[in-house]
Amino acid sequence: MAEKFVLATHNPGKLAEMKAILSGLGVEVVSPSEAGMEVDVEETGSTFAENAMLKAKAVCAAAGLPAIADDSGLCVNALNGGPGVYSARYGGEELDDRGRCMLLLNSMRGQATRAAHFSCAIACAFPNGDTLEAEGRCDGAIAFAPLGTGGFGYDPVFLIPGRGKTFGQLSAEEKSAISHRGKALAAFAEKLGTYLKK
Repeated sequence: MAEKFVLATHNPGKLAEMKAILSGLGVEVVSPSEAGMEVDVEETGSTFAENAMLKAKAVCAAAGLPAIADDSGLCVNALNGGPGVYSARYGGEELDDRGRCMLLLNSMRGQATRAAHFSCAIACAFPNGDTLEAEGRCDGAIAFAPLGTGGFGYDPVFLIPGRGKTFGQLSAEEKSAISHRGKALAAFAEKLGTYLKK
């Protein structure tokens, strides 16, 4: 009998990614709707780790099952680390991914320093009060124009210096091998595996 975990997301891509990584641990990952619940958690934390833990604890309490949540975003040096925890809401709710990318490129006009990094924090809360946390980071730079149609969010403008390509130009496999989320998920899977053996 696989242990059931609720993933605090409505993003089918994240769900598929988490299922693939955790199935090897004998863990079944379900979405909030598959667990028969609807939870909307306000992200009031000042860090990715705080937001991930807020979501994990709220979903765990509502579902009575272990819950996993993540929070991630883009931190740009020239913008004092922004948009950071506001990455998904950058420029307001009415902007889509492309709109946010264009706003970012406009605010970067004339900036010589293009260094940036993606950060991802994963949190897991258990009904017994235990918690697990993992983080991942991917360093890169902001491109001068969107390149590629893959991925989502800021992927078309996030350049990987060693590859000379943006996340938007990489395949899903290439991206997850080096991405912030890929690194955080690998670290989380290792911690969860150790925890479940206890």
